[in-house]
Amino acid sequence: MKDFLLRIKERFNRPVEPEDDEAMNSYVEVSTGSERDDKGKVNVRRFVIEEFEDIKEILDVLREGSTIALVNIKPLKDKDLVELKRAVSKLRKTCEAIDGDIAGFGEDYVVAVPYFARIHRAGAVSNAATPLSE
Repeated sequence: MKDFLLRIKERFNRPVEPEDDEAMNSYVEVSTGSERDDKGKVNVRRFVIEEFEDIKEILDVLREGSTIALVNIKPLKDKDLVELKRAVSKLRKTCEAIDGDIAGFGEDYVVAVPYFARIHRAGAVSNAATPLSE
C-alpha cells in the first residue's frame, strides 16, 4: 500500500512537460447565453403609403424575410384609389412570390408577412383580417 501511495505522490510531484504546459494554457470559451443574437429576431414595422413609390421600401424589407409590415393605406386611399389598388396589387404579387401572406386589417391597414408567417383569418367575424384579391 505504501508503494502505491508513493507512486501517486511521485506522479503529482513531477515537473510539467512542455506539451502539458500548452494544454494547461489553452482554454475553451463557453457562452453564458447573456449575449442576444438579433439574427433570429423578427421585426414588426409600421409603414405609411402616401404615394405609389412608398411601397418600394416595404417590398425590400419583405424580400429580406425578417420583417412583418403593418401598412397604413389611408393617406393613399384618400388621395387616389387607382394608385391604392395598384400598390396593393404590387404588395400582393410580391407576397405570393416570396410565399408570404397579405390581408386587410380594418379599413385603413394592410398586413404583409414573409414566408415564415401566416395571417389567421377568423370565419365570420367582421373585424378579422380579410384576404386581399384583385
